[in-house]
This record gives sequence, C-alpha cells and structure tokens, in this order.
Amino acid sequence: MDIAVCVKRVPLVGSTFILNDDSMSIDTSRIGATLSPHEENAVEAAVRLIEAHGGSITLFSVGSAESLEQLREQLAIGADRAVLIETDGAEVDSQAAAAMLAQAINQDATSFDLILLGSESVDSGGYQTGIRISHALGLPVVTNVKGLSCEQGTATCERAVGTSREVYEVNLPAVITVLDGLNIPRYPSVPGRIKARKKPIDQVTITIPAPTSVRTSLRVPVSTSKGATNLGSGQEAAKALIDVFKQIGVMQ
Repeated sequence: MDIAVCVKRVPLVGSTFILNDDSMSIDTSRIGATLSPHEENAVEAAVRLIEAHGGSITLFSVGSAESLEQLREQLAIGADRAVLIETDGAEVDSQAAAAMLAQAINQDATSFDLILLGSESVDSGGYQTGIRISHALGLPVVTNVKGLSCEQGTATCERAVGTSREVYEVNLPAVITVLDGLNIPRYPSVPGRIKARKKPIDQVTITIPAPTSVRTSLRVPVSTSKGATNLGSGQEAAKALIDVFKQIGVMQ
C-alpha cells in the first residue's frame, strides 16, 4: 500500500497574533510554527497502515522552505519521503493549494492507493482542500473520519454523528480526511530523527493558480478578557470582594 499524506505548516496554536503594518498578513517573526493536529493524526494513521500492510508513505506540502522543519519531523515518525511544493512565502488559498497538491500527486512516480489529509488546517479552517483534490483526481472522498481501517482494497471509515457512528466503505484509491482524535500521534524518536536526515525531500515548483477570492484586510479580534483586578488590601479589599460575590450571584 502506497499512501500520500498532505500536510501544512501553520502558526503555533496559542500564540499572540500581530499583524504587519499593511494589515494584510500575520507577522510570523514572533510566533512558532507546527503541524495542524488533524494532519498529525493523518500521518499517524498512515504509519499504522504501513506497519500493518507494508508499503510507503510520501508527504506533500505547499509552502516556503521553512516547511522542511515540519516535513523532517514527520519523516522521523515513519514517512519515507517528502515533496515540498515551494512558494515564495505568499499565502495560498484552499483552491490553489488543492490544485497544486493534486498536480504534484498526479505527476509523482508512485501510484498512490490512499491520499490522507486533515479535515481542516487550524489557521484558515477552509475544509476544502481534500474535497477539491478528490475532484481534481477523479477519486471518491470521505471526510471527517474518526475511525479508519483498510483491507483488500477497501477502506472502512467511521464518522461521528452526535452519539452515533456512520460507517462508510470506499474502494481504493480514495481521498480520506481525518479529524483530531482518530489516534494518538507518536513522538519522533532519536533514531527516527537521525534516519530522517537521510530521507529524500524533493523540492518542486508549480505555478500558483490565480486566486478566485480577494483579501481586503485582516484584523485581530478584540480581547474580551479583563485579566486580574486588584481589590486592594485590608478591610477595604474584603468589602470589595463581597461586592464582587454579590455581582456574580454567589452572595446576596
């Protein structure tokens, strides 16, 4: 079984976001980067399938050269090779990213049995990439998967719907997008990191399709947190604390 996993470098969750002066992009010089949690689950799912059935895992990513950091980390977990579709650092929307990924997957020498993605990235949350890739490649797609197994050319996919589960069977090759919680991703081991240094990463260039949407500006949401309030000290502080308790309904 040969599996392609599409991953994306995203800002570290929990970072404080600061916009550049033109309010058109995020200043990434002060924040860290990571992989979307959904995509960590996708890589882990691929590794488990290869451990059970044999085969190979190829990572695909659209981004700047900085994305090599995240690709090397996933190679250390168990992926065999990676393909970085380089950009000049400009943001690429879901439609363009899907077109570039589909082209790279289609042109790759490997004929993939399964294409895995996270259901959505944590930065844009577009939810479109996997569906658009499946459409471009003419493959069936199952989204929001919380349980996955493959046997004899068929993938069995479970989706959570309220307190119930929907189960779908799809013939391979297929595109499947997974949710956080599908599994518990492993951490890269020291031997894995050493091996990852020698694993190949092909850096290719694909023309970015013209955008179909136009960004006018970005804004950081106004924080509603008031933080801590100093009520003073001594008897006056005690009275102020009682007033607070009355305001929130703890005392009358």
